[in-house]
Amino acid sequence: MDDDRILERLDEIVDPCSAANGTDLSIVSMGLIEEIDIDGSHVTVSMHLTTPFCMQIPFFIDEVEDRVGSLEGVESVTLETDSGIEWSQDMMSEDACRKREQRTQARADRYRETASDRSLARTDG
Repeated sequence: MDDDRILERLDEIVDPCSAANGTDLSIVSMGLIEEIDIDGSHVTVSMHLTTPFCMQIPFFIDEVEDRVGSLEGVESVTLETDSGIEWSQDMMSEDACRKREQRTQARADRYRETASDRSLARTDG
């Protein structure tokens, strides 16, 4: 067992808020993983939260324990989280930033189209 194998498993976990936003970004690509500590058969994963008000901590605990705990040689897993004020978008991978920007742009374009259609409907009436 090593950091790379653990990171592979953590990369399978999609951040629920990014899923709700339609971007499906992993907690690794979002830069949420701060540190992995391996002590014999025990693994501690330290993770940034994106906000102090994160309500997904139970989800993250379950996912990290299930995925990392299923690796050969791992007997126990602990997830530690921070206060949610340290994370910034600068921690995201380039690919994650690009995907998020594309989604934001698509939403802005759709909003402008809808607003334009409403404006035309008012002037036609």
